[in-house]
Amino acid sequence: MPSEQTGQPGVSPGGREFGLSLLVIATAQLMLVLDDTIANIALPSIQRELAVTATTLPWIVNAYVLAFGSLLLFGGRVGDLFGRRRVLRVGLGVFTLASLLGGLGTSPEMLIGARGLQGLGAALVAPNVLASIATTFPVGKPRNSAMAVYAAMSAVGITAGVLLGGVLTGMLNWRWVFFINIPIGLAVLAGTGTLAEGKRNTGRLDTPGAISGTGAMVALAYGITRGGEHGWGDAVTLGALVLAAVLAALFLWLQSGRQNPMLPLGLLRDRNRSGSYVAVLFIGGGLMATYYLLTLYMQQVLQFSPVMAGFASLPVSVGIVLSAGISSKLVERFPPRAIAVPGLLVAAVGLYWLSMLTAESSYAGHVLPALFVTYFGLGMGFMPMTLTAVHSVAEEQAGVASALLNTAQQIGAALGLAVLATISTSAANERLPDAGRILQEGLAGNDPGAVATASAALSHGYTIGFVAGAGMLLIAAVIAAAAVTTKRTQGAAMLSVGE
Repeated sequence: MPSEQTGQPGVSPGGREFGLSLLVIATAQLMLVLDDTIANIALPSIQRELAVTATTLPWIVNAYVLAFGSLLLFGGRVGDLFGRRRVLRVGLGVFTLASLLGGLGTSPEMLIGARGLQGLGAALVAPNVLASIATTFPVGKPRNSAMAVYAAMSAVGITAGVLLGGVLTGMLNWRWVFFINIPIGLAVLAGTGTLAEGKRNTGRLDTPGAISGTGAMVALAYGITRGGEHGWGDAVTLGALVLAAVLAALFLWLQSGRQNPMLPLGLLRDRNRSGSYVAVLFIGGGLMATYYLLTLYMQQVLQFSPVMAGFASLPVSVGIVLSAGISSKLVERFPPRAIAVPGLLVAAVGLYWLSMLTAESSYAGHVLPALFVTYFGLGMGFMPMTLTAVHSVAEEQAGVASALLNTAQQIGAALGLAVLATISTSAANERLPDAGRILQEGLAGNDPGAVATASAALSHGYTIGFVAGAGMLLIAAVIAAAAVTTKRTQGAAMLSVGE
């Protein structure tokens, strides 16, 4: 069947419509990045109102991240086959509906289901928003300007998510971190008429690949989380881990036999590229898990309000944005690993510093400097890996290489969160079983003794988690040092930290 052209790539509207197209793309990207961070600040409030257990709580974040990361390549492929604008509209509709369901959530199961549906919508939106830049804006200054705005939204989204999540939760209710997406999603959906459809490619949809790949990641994350709660000899835990291995093997077998696979295995044959993907897997885990644990520490142990926690998390954004700017200059003069390895070691030192927190630690004297150091180092480590991921990639595969990097970051975030949250909860329970519930009861009953005991147990759990996170970043540094040996890079992956 011949390709169907419903809109010419690179043919853009002019004048007012040009600006509207850019506004639609920027707002859609901002909305997706917001949801990577906005719900974290609301977690303690959600936990109290819905009586969420400590082992279930990470899934409110993980359901979104897992579905988003696992289905990104699938979303891009669907856009190739059925039209970018059409799939973008479907994704926006799914995302907006899921946000409504999340805001109306009356149980942990309903909220987790809504977050997974949000992740599906995001996976349909993200690759097609990026592709819409190429199909809507002509090569040259218009496209470069659109790409600059797109990248800026990733950086802005980190800060906006942290602050907006705190303000909405503190001044209104945690449900508004989901409701806020509804007017934004509807506005973007209404504006998609300004975007070009782009051409559709021939080929078949790799549904078995999407199901097996996503299933493998969900089974692995569930097995890790359940293992921390019920023990690694538990039959369901072992079953989930075996299922993950079987589905992963099936996914790889399916991809090797496809003419147009979601995951072109040939991209992984390059040592530098595959090394950068694995390093980013561990970086994504350290980044998300650290932010998750620190949010809980500030609100549960330091007793920060959601608004205070939002402002207190700003060093995350400042550290990443500052170091990304510096490293983008350094990569012009030095090999990627000469920048990434020291950056990851600095981040590991920052996490180890955080592991020395106690229930009496101060924000200004301990949390603030350690948090800045951690995320400054993560930014330094991440940027060179994005460049390495597209080094020596054929032009027609550059988009896939970038999408793979984004997938590695999201999957790493989900698995890292599962691992570190499990470690943290297990360590806290060794000191005091169900410490989170005891803390809330102590606060409600004005029992200083219970509060002090529970705070100490929770602090111990978080610090053990930070030690494990430092270990993850050390592994990433070793991988970058051993595998990423290229002396130079070409181009930049279309990805920003925090996306």
